[in-house]
Amino acid sequence: MEFNLKKIIKALLLSTSEAVSIRDIQKVVQRYHAQASSAAEPAEGLPSEPASAPPSAPVQEVIQDIIDQVPTLLTATQIREAVDALEAEMRESNDSCRILQGPEGFRLVISPVYAVWVRLLRGEPRPQRLSPAALETLSIVAYRQPVTRPEMEAIRGVSVDSALTRLLELELVAGTGRADLPGRPIQYGTTDRFLDFTGLRSLGELPASDVLSPAQISEWIARATTPVAVGDADVGLPAEGGTEGAGAAPPSS
Repeated sequence: MEFNLKKIIKALLLSTSEAVSIRDIQKVVQRYHAQASSAAEPAEGLPSEPASAPPSAPVQEVIQDIIDQVPTLLTATQIREAVDALEAEMRESNDSCRILQGPEGFRLVISPVYAVWVRLLRGEPRPQRLSPAALETLSIVAYRQPVTRPEMEAIRGVSVDSALTRLLELELVAGTGRADLPGRPIQYGTTDRFLDFTGLRSLGELPASDVLSPAQISEWIARATTPVAVGDADVGLPAEGGTEGAGAAPPSS
């Protein structure tokens, strides 16, 4: 039997609904070699098999050959490359499963194409889509976190109460602390569930924005949240103490 890392990883993912991390896979390989070593040693108090036993010799050679194929240590790069290759094969063959890579590790999930059949089997309702307001608010939190409610409203220009409440209910967003500002407003950030929801392994994989830089957004928020003094002259009223039409020539009699 040939050592095939991709098939081994797929078997591990099929065996559990929990995420399997790179460290978990490395531990499996270490346990494999530990058990192989202990099985090769004769039990204490029992005589070892005579060297002249021909029937078992070919079997032992095959087993030893398999053991030799398994590396004693798999690097994180080797595991990631095997997972990426396995995921590419699944997509090319239109497999009913996909590999979701989240912050906790790898998880085997149902392809969106076949998800409707699984929902019918379980009698589950169709998943609800996020509203445009919730998506906009979630985007602000993802790119600006930690961010306060007034900062979200300054960017959107409207209240975010309903959208933020929905995101908190779905556990896509959570409070991360309080800002060092008057009133100590709550700051919000994304959760690990947000990464699973978007299929990202880390926030560093978020697409870069080419519309506004973080500095421009910060300046925009500062202007939107800072009161601006408006004088009478700014709205077309005469200056204080002055009279309309002052300095004009009196009408002739």
